[in-house]
Amino acid sequence: MDSDQTIPPTPVSYFLRRIATFSTIPKPSCCFCVIQSIREPGHPLYDDEDNAGKASPPMPPREGRYEVVIDNDIITRLDLSPFHSATGITSPMSAEGVFDRTIGFTINYKRGDENDPRELSEFPDIRLWFVRLDAMYPWLPVLLDWRAGELARYAAMLVPHQMSMRMGVVFNPEALELFVVQKVFVVYSWLKEHDDESSMPRLKAKDMARMLGFGIGDDLFDLVDHHN
Repeated sequence: MDSDQTIPPTPVSYFLRRIATFSTIPKPSCCFCVIQSIREPGHPLYDDEDNAGKASPPMPPREGRYEVVIDNDIITRLDLSPFHSATGITSPMSAEGVFDRTIGFTINYKRGDENDPRELSEFPDIRLWFVRLDAMYPWLPVLLDWRAGELARYAAMLVPHQMSMRMGVVFNPEALELFVVQKVFVVYSWLKEHDDESSMPRLKAKDMARMLGFGIGDDLFDLVDHHN
């Protein structure tokens, strides 16, 4: 190959296949999360919201899940101890027993102004708490209570988005793509290290991406394994 010839970069979209999927955000945020792109006029966010698709309500929390309860004081101090005490996960290397139950969050947040219309994912201090949690445990999304909407709400805490009165959270499409791929990389590697069932890491990583509206083929995992 000519030394002056360069290999064109592989776009993230090559490995992702957007699928028509809706995810929901449960109470207390009280809003729906729709996996859609933010576009100029023509997108229902800007035009005819009455004709836009509406997300289905979330399923009830999974019975027996770990419940992490946080409030204003915990959030302000960036205190992760409620997560540690509720789940038993105390370090990034923790893995024993974590696959037996899912994890959910109860956010008891008191607004400074009771008439503040913002959703929980729009408050910078709440988002900062989740940013710190994610920095400490980047593989956490795979353990969340997906069916109850915890994965969608977690993504809303970390990914730029806009609010639609009818549809709820509408993610920035490129930011969501990068978030999904980054989490797939992290979760796949972590599961291979800690999960005894060799066939599950790919399946779980694929299922996680699908919950956020993306299909991922085996070619991405083959590439990772080949250069690991």
